[in-house]
Amino acid sequence: MMSKTVKELLVNIKNVESVGSTEISVTNLCIDSRTVTAGSLYAAVKGTQVDGHNFIQSAIEKGARVILCQELPQNILENITYLKTENTTVTLGQISVNFFDHAIDDLIVVGCTGTNGKTTVTTLLFDLFSHLGYKCGLISTVEYRIGKDIYPSTHTTPDVISLHKLFAEMSHQGCTHVFMEVSSHALDQDRIAGINFAGAVFTNITHDHLDYHITFDNYIKAKKKFFDLLTDDAFSVTNKDDKNGLVMLQNTKSIRYTYSLKGTADFNVKIIESDFGGMLLRFGTTDIWTPLVGNFNASNLLAVYATAKLLTQGDEEIEVAMSALGRVNGRFEAIAGPNSRTAIIDYAHTPDALENVIKTIQHIRQGHSNLITVVGCGGNRDSAKRPEMGSIASRMSERCLFTSDNPRNEDPNQIIEEMMVGVSPENSRKVLKITDRAEAIRTAVLLSQPGDVILIAGKGHETYQDIKGVKHPFDDRIIVTEEFKHIK
Repeated sequence: MMSKTVKELLVNIKNVESVGSTEISVTNLCIDSRTVTAGSLYAAVKGTQVDGHNFIQSAIEKGARVILCQELPQNILENITYLKTENTTVTLGQISVNFFDHAIDDLIVVGCTGTNGKTTVTTLLFDLFSHLGYKCGLISTVEYRIGKDIYPSTHTTPDVISLHKLFAEMSHQGCTHVFMEVSSHALDQDRIAGINFAGAVFTNITHDHLDYHITFDNYIKAKKKFFDLLTDDAFSVTNKDDKNGLVMLQNTKSIRYTYSLKGTADFNVKIIESDFGGMLLRFGTTDIWTPLVGNFNASNLLAVYATAKLLTQGDEEIEVAMSALGRVNGRFEAIAGPNSRTAIIDYAHTPDALENVIKTIQHIRQGHSNLITVVGCGGNRDSAKRPEMGSIASRMSERCLFTSDNPRNEDPNQIIEEMMVGVSPENSRKVLKITDRAEAIRTAVLLSQPGDVILIAGKGHETYQDIKGVKHPFDDRIIVTEEFKHIK
């Protein structure tokens, strides 16, 4: 069992007022009072839904000996040590570094932020550096990895204690590099406190998470915060093709680099060939074949290439390793059907991502084939994007089926009606409303003709449907594969 005195936990941490003994030993760090055990430090975090200060007494009753807080409670107990700070989460990140013996100092950590592409970029970086012979860690929406070991993902970016605990385990198991997604929620809530990033990547920013950030400007500021926090020995790599790409670099102390498919930048790539099987890309004078498809994936691969070059000082083996990279689970995943039918499974759950996927399909598909799109929108999430998603799907597809995604605690029929608000009268005839997602996929397959493409968007890698707090087993890939078996 790990144990540190309060005095040891506060080494090199400023602006903390202590009340009580600093010789008390701490054996556990908690932000959830329900997980407190004897000897814990309980951090009272002011969250978006709940204020942890309201649970200080409960934490003490369960055995917490140290309380980290922004406001001291009225009743100060003699046998408890209180640590008052301006920002609980930021200080907790620094305390976590000390608690886990500075394990993060042994790791080269690169973070990726953006609306779309985070999972692809981080996963490909993990795979690439594994190919190059490094033992790596991965923290992503899909899963967490330590070398070859895979663990279920709980959040895109975990809470600050869980993060540092993961880093400690990665260090213990001999990892040298960690590639992680950095969400706007995590940035706004200071969950990356205590991490000294070696580099940061920005992919793009489009309409998403406004249920949380309220305004697009707040969303941009949350992403930009990542680059503002970088030190002068870190590097930043930004997508120059995104209109807010250079905004990310405005106040950063880091060494700045850009990448682009369209114009002059530090790193460029050109698409030579493209079909549903993959792309031939040219990086400088080197051609690389990849099973990934679409301009957006060419951009993601370029971000990976740029980051790898910067981390390895231009290792010539990068090009060889990149040619060995496979697809990313649930990202433009093509499934062959009978008579040249193709299903595309993609996580696209924002307007921009959906439009990019459809544009890619339109560019590749042959002859008179039709595009049939199956799409829904998640419940208890940014509802403002629903009409826009409906507009894009109905306008850019020959047929589309509006269905349930993860309705969570909302009525899926109401979500579909909100998507219909964006559908013009001339496109409404293209739309079928089928709430049952399996039935919607089945109908799309039955409507398809030889050569048609069926896009099933929104869930990608997910193997469940979240309905009223219960995760029911559901996998788009399994459903469409089974339905293809019934088509001649």
